[in-house]
Amino acid sequence: MGATSGKGIRANGLDSECTLRHRKALSDEEAPVTPLGSRRGAAASVGQRGDPSARQSIPTPPHSPGFRLAGRAVSLWCQPISPPATAPKAVLRPAPAAGCPLQEARRAMSRLGPCLRPRPLLPGPWAAPRGLRRVSVAAGLCRRPAGSDTASVAGMEELLSRSVPPLPPYETKEKAPPPAERLSAEFVRYYRALEAGPPRAELLTRLARDFGVDHGRVAEFSAKVLQAREQQRELGALLQAEDRLRYYLNPQYRGLFQHLGRLEGGLRFLVELRGDLVEGLATKAVDGPHVKEMNGVLKNMLSEWFSTGFLNLERVTWQSPCEVLQKISDSEAVHPVRNWVDMKRRVGSYRRCYFFSHCAIPGEPLIVLHVALTSDISSSIQAIVKEVPPLETEDTDKITTAIFYSISLTQQGLQGVELGTYLIKRVVKELQKELPQIKAFSTLSPIPGFTKWLVGLLSSQTKEPERNELFTESEWQEISEITGDSTTETLKKLLNNNEWVRSEKLVKVLHSPFMRLCAWYLYGEKHRGYALNPVANFHLQNGSVMWRINWMADTSPRGIAASCGMMVNYRYFLEDTASNSAAYLGTKQIKASEQVLSLVSQFQQNSKL
Repeated sequence: MGATSGKGIRANGLDSECTLRHRKALSDEEAPVTPLGSRRGAAASVGQRGDPSARQSIPTPPHSPGFRLAGRAVSLWCQPISPPATAPKAVLRPAPAAGCPLQEARRAMSRLGPCLRPRPLLPGPWAAPRGLRRVSVAAGLCRRPAGSDTASVAGMEELLSRSVPPLPPYETKEKAPPPAERLSAEFVRYYRALEAGPPRAELLTRLARDFGVDHGRVAEFSAKVLQAREQQRELGALLQAEDRLRYYLNPQYRGLFQHLGRLEGGLRFLVELRGDLVEGLATKAVDGPHVKEMNGVLKNMLSEWFSTGFLNLERVTWQSPCEVLQKISDSEAVHPVRNWVDMKRRVGSYRRCYFFSHCAIPGEPLIVLHVALTSDISSSIQAIVKEVPPLETEDTDKITTAIFYSISLTQQGLQGVELGTYLIKRVVKELQKELPQIKAFSTLSPIPGFTKWLVGLLSSQTKEPERNELFTESEWQEISEITGDSTTETLKKLLNNNEWVRSEKLVKVLHSPFMRLCAWYLYGEKHRGYALNPVANFHLQNGSVMWRINWMADTSPRGIAASCGMMVNYRYFLEDTASNSAAYLGTKQIKASEQVLSLVSQFQQNSKL
């Protein structure tokens, strides 16, 4: 996070050149705003010369009059700024004389090629918004392993044999010297030099396959444990045999991960590497039991390294460094940030934003939680992310409820590491200290997967047109009259393209059946006995109550496509969260309100699934 190019603006946003003119522009809510996702907005945001009034109409983060990061414009949309559709007009300049320093410098730069691309804000997956590229670790070196494929494989095997420390004998495990740091650093450099895709997949596969558990030793010491038990030897001998077995159950690559974690920047690299593993397993680029086992081993190691004792809770405000605000915006996976005005509202009055950072990666958001401070439990996300708070100064007497409306993991390599539960608990304690009058804590959560589940049910009915298991006869008659189709085919198409919301009559008719279907999806559809919906499963594990399902709570295209516009409140009754969590994890019992249970009962009476 060193200095960047461009008028002395530092990447951490703490620039002393922020003038009163720019601070005045920050609070100018009435001025027209050009989204930073467009090229015009991006150009104006980095201080290009032109009409001064046009530049002042665009809010920019504090401490950053021009907001040029790493020498390039940065967009708040969750996608990179697209290149212009047409080539820019050529600018005539006098050709440099032969042999002049400028010409020689240009030739040298052209030979370097891709190495001279603008550096991203951070190396690796932190440089890209979540959802655009799920893993894509940016190249650390601008070179590829030289030689033919055979030579590359041989070089890969040689690197692994040097970098992965052998498992020392049990008797000398405490006295074995650690490998040289240069070997671990060499592995990091080599890995980052590989292109994302097959080259990295090949390295990870070889690491998992060739440097795993020594199964011969495991079988040997398993037999000794059984022998000690059969011979009823003294307890000390049995425990020692078990300890030896436990020691040899450690894969060899675990030693590499341990040494990488001790390097400066090594923990960040391991998160990056596991992001590649998660992505590779999801896309089948890497597969097999060895790779899955290595993914699990690394996840468990990261769970220990990212335990709550090493995490710092930080609050984001409009005065936070612009680099942090940019990362918070890029990582928002639930309700995308539209522009700087939107970002300012989400960290302004009646709003709170918190994130966890790690002591070894200071200032880097790992998981982000957005909170709205209201007077009641919200039933619509539009009231939170679109409406402007009426006053700049908070009236604490009107704040009685905290709504957790978005929680986003920013690092894919930490998938499966328990961070969200602890973040919510820490934020609750923080809010209780700051605003002790808050009595209600609730979420306003999306329902991802509901529309897909519903379309799947309709598809199964398409095969048997005479069957109607989802709607009552009167409901289906009204739906058929509106769609002009006695089958479910038209309704499926309307759900897939979001066109059904354009018909007020159809929205009214579908209200009741969709509400009870959604209640059953959340409450009744299970995976291994637990809630099928991942968001529901997360909050129920935390001890919340499935409190209220809200119709047309998210009318954005994303909300309509994912859950037919519905959202759900999971309410946290602080005195009952521990018992609710234990009941759900132990007996798989879901705590739900009367509204949800009533809708489930209606589903069971009117549907025939």
